[in-house]
Amino acid sequence: MNPSGADDLLDGFDHVETAAEFRERLQAGRPLRVKLGIDPTSPDLHLGFMVVLHKLQQFAEAGHQVVLIIGDFTARIGDPSGRNVTRPELSPEEIEANMQTYREQAGKVLDLERIEIRYNSEWLERLSVTDLIKLLAKSTVAQMLERNDFRERYEAGTPISLHEFLYPVAQAYDSIAIGADVELGGTDQLFNLLLGRQYQREFGQPPQICATVPLLVGLDGQKKMSKSFGNYVGIAEPPAEQFGKLMKISDDLVPVYARLAAFRSQADCDQLADALKSASANPMEEKKRLAEEIVARYHGSNAAAAARDYFERTVQRKEIPTEDLAQVDLGECRRVADVLVKAGFAESRRAAERLIAGNAVKVDGFVISDPSARWVPTWPAVLSVGSRKFVRVNP
Repeated sequence: MNPSGADDLLDGFDHVETAAEFRERLQAGRPLRVKLGIDPTSPDLHLGFMVVLHKLQQFAEAGHQVVLIIGDFTARIGDPSGRNVTRPELSPEEIEANMQTYREQAGKVLDLERIEIRYNSEWLERLSVTDLIKLLAKSTVAQMLERNDFRERYEAGTPISLHEFLYPVAQAYDSIAIGADVELGGTDQLFNLLLGRQYQREFGQPPQICATVPLLVGLDGQKKMSKSFGNYVGIAEPPAEQFGKLMKISDDLVPVYARLAAFRSQADCDQLADALKSASANPMEEKKRLAEEIVARYHGSNAAAAARDYFERTVQRKEIPTEDLAQVDLGECRRVADVLVKAGFAESRRAAERLIAGNAVKVDGFVISDPSARWVPTWPAVLSVGSRKFVRVNP
């Protein structure tokens, strides 16, 4: 391995334990074994996951032995990182379905031909009760309570189930099982990564280098991107949906997304931030350019250009789209609220009525404000919610 590539590989991390050790191992001239673990706890990946997957791909391109660990065993426990409640338990069927989509969607960033994919049930299921007791003996309750999420829940009197303490222990054992030289993760995973480093010492292995990436803040600009918070952009979402969501970010987040979601260089992002601050760059145009760049990464340039055109026509120029609209038959529906439910724009009639009361619903461009309004058109009419959801309703 080329030691001169250390700076490129270290670029983008917000914490490395330690950079000196990393450079020293590169000097040894052998490929490093680089680990990333992800748990299949939801059906889809979002842009926040892509930050660390992008770094993993850089290690693969540099010739290192990259291992993507899909936590089919640890998903049964549930990662408590950043949680103020215990995660609900997933069924084996849910985990299996999620694992398949994770592989497919991770492949949009990772060259899976270069990457070793492992499932941590391979070694964790083989641990006996005696083995587990020996592992748990290497950590203390006080050490676990040093974790911010555990400490905050303990101080607030929020229940912490004993099995949640097993999660960082099991993840740490993953590093031993594959002999990791480097482990990547988000900032919120640092405790788990450092525990793996400690356990490797206990088992006579060289302690892994722990490298964390910043967490991508969600569309709300407040919390990290998460499906739980509803502030995410899903990798599998349609191009127009992705583009429209990205246009919701605040102007000050444009350089952040350029860095963490579009993977531009830090120098380019600093220059962009200065241009936006000095008003020498147009925030709307820069945001559209960024959104198109991100959508193109997951759907191709043609789809990204079409998504931008769709946004400009429907949101900026308030045009009603006429082509490629989903179709729904009116059937027995008599009220607008019923049609909203049938079209999938609302989960229930009550939710549909709230959308109507909030003036978010239009029929052929005209606002419907009466929650009990009847469906009037006897022709194919366009039903819309907000500026991005459209469907043609056939009588």
